[in-house]
Amino acid sequence: SEIDKGKLWPEPLIQFNSAFEQGESTDELVNRGLFHPELRNVFTDYTLYKHQIDAITLGVKKKDFVVTSGTGSGKSLTYMATIFDHLFRSDNRQPGIKAVIVYPMNALINSQTKELNGYKANYEETTGNPFPITFAQYTGQEKQDVREKIREDLPDIILTNYMMLELILTRIQEKSIRDSIYKSLQFLVFDEMHTYRGRQGSDVAILIRRIKVKSEN
Repeated sequence: SEIDKGKLWPEPLIQFNSAFEQGESTDELVNRGLFHPELRNVFTDYTLYKHQIDAITLGVKKKDFVVTSGTGSGKSLTYMATIFDHLFRSDNRQPGIKAVIVYPMNALINSQTKELNGYKANYEETTGNPFPITFAQYTGQEKQDVREKIREDLPDIILTNYMMLELILTRIQEKSIRDSIYKSLQFLVFDEMHTYRGRQGSDVAILIRRIKVKSEN
């Protein structure tokens, strides 16, 4: 009788899907000087949403920003474009970590690495040149030899989780990464920031303070 009453089959949920306001294309953003010209080779034929452009406008001015928006609205692109723009504009770029991107789960790191490889492929296919920006994920899932290679040949961008970032800042074997972060870090990004609450949020806050104090010194 409960089945006949529809207990296992509730009425369908019907709701509006958010529409995000369209902004400018990559070419238009390059033409008005917001994007470095090389970014048109990374984000090929992209048209950005207005909230993405608003965030990147702050980012390229070295101002902090938080993006709160719906799923599929391109939040990750806002910080990636900001970081890429800075790296493309840096003359005589020295080796070392310029950006640390922190994720709450390794699955998100794996997904973002695929996105970065896609940007790399776009650039290399369009220009015929190697992608000049290096990146690597550094978590507990990488084998020891992979992590050793990263420590010896530091990338521009490192993707990690907050627990591994804690280890990077405290373990002796990660000294090369730690020293590079304190010396050359320009961007510290927290993806899915709303997940850092309670004790976990306190841990992350202390991590941020430690990095800021050491970098300023």
